[in-house]
Amino acid sequence: MDKNQDLLARREAAQVGGGQARIDKQHQGGKLTARERVTLLLDEGSFQEIGQFVEHRATSFGLDKQKFPGDGVITGYGTIHGRLVYIFSQDFTVLGGSLSETHAAKICRIMDLAMKNGAPVIGLNDSGGARIQEGVVSLAGYADIFYRNTRASGVIPQISVIMGPCAGGAVYSPALTDFIFMVEDTSYMFVTGPNVVKTVTHEEVSSEDLGGAKAHAEKSGVNHFTASNDVECLKKVRDLVTYMPQNARELPPQPSTFEFNPSKLETIKSVLPDNTNLPYDIRKVIDSVIDDHSFREVHEDFAKNIVVGFARIEGKTVGIVANQPAALAGVLDIDASRKGARFVRFCDSFNIPLLVFEDVPGFLPGTDQEWRGIITHGAKLLYAFSEATVPRITVITRKAYGGAFDVMNSKSIGADLNFAWPTAEIAVMGAKGAAEIIFKREISEAANPEEKWKEKEAEYAELFANPYRAAERGIVDDVILPEETRAKVIAGFKMLENKAETLPYKKHGNIPL
Repeated sequence: MDKNQDLLARREAAQVGGGQARIDKQHQGGKLTARERVTLLLDEGSFQEIGQFVEHRATSFGLDKQKFPGDGVITGYGTIHGRLVYIFSQDFTVLGGSLSETHAAKICRIMDLAMKNGAPVIGLNDSGGARIQEGVVSLAGYADIFYRNTRASGVIPQISVIMGPCAGGAVYSPALTDFIFMVEDTSYMFVTGPNVVKTVTHEEVSSEDLGGAKAHAEKSGVNHFTASNDVECLKKVRDLVTYMPQNARELPPQPSTFEFNPSKLETIKSVLPDNTNLPYDIRKVIDSVIDDHSFREVHEDFAKNIVVGFARIEGKTVGIVANQPAALAGVLDIDASRKGARFVRFCDSFNIPLLVFEDVPGFLPGTDQEWRGIITHGAKLLYAFSEATVPRITVITRKAYGGAFDVMNSKSIGADLNFAWPTAEIAVMGAKGAAEIIFKREISEAANPEEKWKEKEAEYAELFANPYRAAERGIVDDVILPEETRAKVIAGFKMLENKAETLPYKKHGNIPL
C-alpha cells in the first residue's frame, strides 16, 4: 500500500473508535461519541488532535489482541469563541473508556501543554475506571493526573464534564477541578458503586440515586451544573468559558457590547417587602443591577440559602455572592459556607471582582450544625473573603446580624467598598432578641411584660436596626437608594481596576478544611 494511503487508512480507523456497533450502542443510550462531543464543544474546524495513534503496551489477559488507535481517549486543542483550550474526551466505545498507562499519559501531556501555554483544560469523562488488566500502572496513571490537577489549580481554569460513568478513584480528578457538569440520566459519580454499598451497608440504591446528576446537584454539592442531554451540556460549557480568563495572569474577557434595561432601576425599588420578616428572591435584586440576561448561577440546586454565580456589569465579568432570604431566611449554614467559600476562592484565583449582596440574620443554630462543625465550615467563608485580593464590594439590603455580618465581606475583613440601603439593619442581633437580653429585668418586673418587651424592642430597633450607626463609624461607606446600586457598583469597580495588594510572605495559608 502507498504510504500516504496507509496514513489515511490509519486515520480512518482511529475515527471509529471501538467500531460502529459500539458507536450505535452509545447513541442508543442517549449519548454522543467522544469525537462528536469534541466537535460540538469546540469552534468548527479548530480541533487539532494529539496522540491519535497511541496504543497501550499491555499484553496480559488478552489485551495484546485488543488494541485501538488512541487507546480510548481523544486529546488535543482547539478554540472556544476563538480562545485556546485544551481538551480530552474519553471514548467509552474503546474498552469502556478505561484508563490505562498510555491513556493517562495522553491526558497528562495535554495538561502539561495547558500549563505551559496558560489555557483552560476541559475533560469529557466517560469511563469505566482503571483498566483492571493493567493493574497498578493504571492506578499510577490516575495519580499522575491528580498531581497535575493540583499543580494547575489556581493557575488555569479546569472544567470536568461527566458524560457517562465516573467511579472509584476516577472521581478525584473532577473533584480537584474548578467546575463539574453532569448530564441527567446518563452520568454518575461515586467512590463505591451500588453493589459494594449493598454488600457493606445493606442499602439498596440505584446508580442514579447514589451518584447521578440530581443527587450531586442537590445533596452533595459535587455537581455545579446539570444538563438534560449531551448537546445542552456542551453548550453550557462553551458559555461558561466566556466568563473566565485564560489563566491567573490575565483578566476575564470583556465583550464590547452589553444591554441594560433602564426599567430595572424602577423594579429594584419594590423588591423588598415592607415587612422585614417576609422573604424575597435576592435574584431579583441581582438581575436589577447586572447586564441583561448575564447571570450564570453556580450550584443552583445546592445550599439554596446562598446564591453564587457569574454575571457581567458593563460587559465585565464579576462574581456574585448573595444571601437568599427566600430559603432558610438566608442564614449561613455548613453547606452555604462551603459553597460560598469555594466560589470566592475561584474568583480570587482568576482575577474576577466580587460583588456581595448581604441579607443575613446569622448562622443556623442547632445541635446538627454544631456537631457537624459549623464553626470550622463557617470559617471557610470567612477565610476565603479575608484572603481575597480582587476588588470587593458589598451591598447590605436588609439584615446584617452578628458574626455573619463580619463574614459576608465586611470592611473589617478587607472589603474595598461597603454600601447599605436605607432598609439595612446592622446589629449584633435582631431587635427582639437584643431587647430580651438588655432589658431582661425591666421586662420581668413590668406590670405587662409583653407590652414592655415590645416597647423595648422598638427602642432598640430605632437605635440599631438601621445603617446609620455603621455609617457614622465608617463601617459602611455610604447609604444609597436601591436604584443607585448599579451606578455605585460601576463607579466602585472602575475605581478599583488597578487595585494592588501585598500579602505577607507565606508558602500558603492553612484554610480550615
